[in-house]
Amino acid sequence: MLDAVRAPIELTTLVDQVNDAAQRGAVLRVRGHGSKDFLGDPSKGELLDTRAWQGIEQYEPSELVIKARAGTPLSEIEAVLAERGQYLAFEPPRWAFQPDAQGVGPTIGGVVASGFSGPGRVSRGAVRDHVLGTGVLNGRGEVLRFGGSVMKNVAGFDLSRLMAGSMGTLGVILDVTLKVMPQPVATATIRMDMAEAEALAQVNQWAAQPLPLDASAWWDGLLVLRLRGARAAVESAVQRLCHERQGELIAQPSAEPFWQGLRDHSDEFFQKARQAVSQSGHQGVSLWRMSVPSTAAPLGLPGEQLTEWFGAQRWVCTSAPAAVVFEAAARAGGHAQPLVSQTVQPLVHAAALSPVLRQLHQRVQQSFDPHGVFNTGRLHANPAVS
Repeated sequence: MLDAVRAPIELTTLVDQVNDAAQRGAVLRVRGHGSKDFLGDPSKGELLDTRAWQGIEQYEPSELVIKARAGTPLSEIEAVLAERGQYLAFEPPRWAFQPDAQGVGPTIGGVVASGFSGPGRVSRGAVRDHVLGTGVLNGRGEVLRFGGSVMKNVAGFDLSRLMAGSMGTLGVILDVTLKVMPQPVATATIRMDMAEAEALAQVNQWAAQPLPLDASAWWDGLLVLRLRGARAAVESAVQRLCHERQGELIAQPSAEPFWQGLRDHSDEFFQKARQAVSQSGHQGVSLWRMSVPSTAAPLGLPGEQLTEWFGAQRWVCTSAPAAVVFEAAARAGGHAQPLVSQTVQPLVHAAALSPVLRQLHQRVQQSFDPHGVFNTGRLHANPAVS
């Protein structure tokens, strides 16, 4: 258990809140600045606010490592990294359309807990690949430490990465230690007209070659590629791709807003999707996030689709029933999650889990949270503790 004498008063307060909830049989919902309140149903449970637990505890630019408390705004961390020419290579969404009342935006704890990555995920790795260590307050009121500040410290089960995407259902992320990367030397963006099936095949063919492909996006017959790396490599790739497929080089000042909009889900596609969901009422239009093998064929679902990560992430705005979407994802060898919907609870995807995976989820939850303190049902309900 935590030594309350030496612990900062903010952390002691969090521990006391968890212990009190366990004794009363209450449920707590972990929340920072609330930029992800639209994910799932955040109304269940009493609020456990992490905003007071903030600050950068350690930053070693030469070691490419930063450690910060969960309530630290992402914007603060990115500003510190930018001063040293570094960044979070997995490009976490900032969801500028969902800031809190003070316009602060996401916290680093929420970034890890949500597990969302931006366009660079396909080449630089997901959130979990950059998590070196975490401090976690579990449902027993215990402060646990996983991982370290370098990759070689990680041995056995890497439980720190388990927190990525847990959505606050396993415990309170207290702090995270992340690997950072230097800003790329050169960046270029090209676009070309291409049908969906052809774009999927072509981008995967290029990805298997020694080309500095960093990100991709396909929507409405247009394939857009971002190249990053050494200047000579980027320039050579641009020349080759533009020559082979009559690609068009986009000036960086024009290209950057597109990639930022894709990262933050504020691009035209996402704006139209949210509007379509809002106007459809209960008629069933939903925005789905689908994870499938990059080489999977077009899914054949009705509605608008935007494809990222060389085909591995597909956003679909469709009126198709949830069962049809889940079936299409399973048929392609992947899974689906509703992101914005008025008829399907976002991020509740127990129906998409196999019995074995569902049992594994429940056992992990039971181990971290035997009293159900964090059993909000935001990912899926755990009958073992309900």
